[in-house]
Amino acid sequence: MDTDVLIIGSGVAGCSAALELAKKGYQVTLVTKGERPEESNTYHAQGGIIYKGEKDNPESLVKDIQAAGAGATWPPAAQVLAQEGPKLVEEILIKEIKVPFSLNENGKLDLTEEAAHSMRRIIHSNDFTGKAIEVAFIKYISQIPNIQILTSHLAIDLITPEHHSPDPLAVYPPTSCLGAYLFNVKEKRVVKAIAPVTILAAGGLGQVYLHTTNPEGATGDGFAMAYRAGTKLINMEYIQFHPTTLFHKDAKRFLISESVRGEGAVLKTPEGKPFMDKYHPMGSLAPRDVVARAIHEEMVEHGYKYVLLDLASHMEGEAIKKRFPMIYETCLQFGIDITKEPIPVVPAVHFSCGGIKVDLWGRTGIHRLFAVGEVSCTGLHGANRLASTSLLEGLVWGVRAARWINQNWEDYTRDIPPYPIPEWIDTGVEEPDPALIKQDWITLRHIMWNYVGLVRTRKRLKRAITDLRHLWREVEEFYKNAKLNRGLLELRNGIQTGLVIARAAQRNKVSRGCHYRKD
Repeated sequence: MDTDVLIIGSGVAGCSAALELAKKGYQVTLVTKGERPEESNTYHAQGGIIYKGEKDNPESLVKDIQAAGAGATWPPAAQVLAQEGPKLVEEILIKEIKVPFSLNENGKLDLTEEAAHSMRRIIHSNDFTGKAIEVAFIKYISQIPNIQILTSHLAIDLITPEHHSPDPLAVYPPTSCLGAYLFNVKEKRVVKAIAPVTILAAGGLGQVYLHTTNPEGATGDGFAMAYRAGTKLINMEYIQFHPTTLFHKDAKRFLISESVRGEGAVLKTPEGKPFMDKYHPMGSLAPRDVVARAIHEEMVEHGYKYVLLDLASHMEGEAIKKRFPMIYETCLQFGIDITKEPIPVVPAVHFSCGGIKVDLWGRTGIHRLFAVGEVSCTGLHGANRLASTSLLEGLVWGVRAARWINQNWEDYTRDIPPYPIPEWIDTGVEEPDPALIKQDWITLRHIMWNYVGLVRTRKRLKRAITDLRHLWREVEEFYKNAKLNRGLLELRNGIQTGLVIARAAQRNKVSRGCHYRKD
């Protein structure tokens, strides 16, 4: 398969890059491992996307981003987002692909507030904003002839002559990416996808933890592939836990949007006593890392299995149903009427603030390779992401990467490395044992949750790395001898990503933002 630009991932970052490149006439191939192109972290985002408040300005947004980022936000990245983000929301999401954002009683965009924002500047589509954006994007780009969307295609590894060419001279030039080996999940065969430019937009890593708000596909694939290819990953210790996910024995960790607290909900103990004021001046609207740790401390100190999020005491029942229809209906399925009673909640892994180190245009340390969205680290989030910046970051850097590629296209077509790239050689002969894959996932998730979770110590991290190294060796041997399938490939990536997180957490002895060292 040959294409001008290969994009791995179909969330808002991948879609915005594809749209911008297609407008300039490039042949774009967008691949996703999901059976449907909409399957992504974007699809599951609830809260909203930053636009602009009534008396808002870029400087105010930058200040909020940096405050939430706990001193680790890269100022130029915050400036780029604040200056360019609202304009792109208006031009692309509102006017071009026509996302159905919610309107207020005056027919204007409904602005909501979330934790650590100094004003109402976030627009939403009820409580399923990500779904609205993703569905609109996929519908729109599916009609563009020079965008090819391939579902059920999981990237195995990025193609770099240094690693894959049989020519011994290929190891000497700077590392360059020429595409990726893709596994066609349905046909169980490997496709060699060659492209002058590759954009990695592969999403998140939440599934390496026991409890997460992320969908099943968030197995850290992009982080692991980039690590194996040799580019730099930074800030990987900063794993953001969402403070409020539904606690119920029959429910997966369903996200209770931060917008619920933005609309006045208060966190309380199971006895009904508010507790956030003793942890932060902003109370229940404190930054996510503070709220998540506060809940954790309350649960540990008092032996609670959960805490309560009380919206019913602060918002009329009909208003709750209108503002949060998905949350209302989902909780009702489990016997919880949020118009009359509080929601039992616990923290869960939500977002990686770190990732592949990129510049302000999404360029990585490998020539011809870009990274955008959650898999990248622009420095925007620092040590703790400000609410509703993730969708906007994907949009902004997806567009910026595409514009850089267009402006410098001759550089990518003029000096394509001449080294041959062979077809994929599959040496595996054994059928992968699903019982082994399942058990290894259980082991990985418990190690990450117990040792590399909300609260970390030197001893816990040391144990994590020892256990993960052993698991990594076992799975690499398993991978070499077994036939390929999606489960095995995701397991390999998940373990590699877990190791990267644990090592980063061990190196950083300073508690900051999402990374909390009890010792």
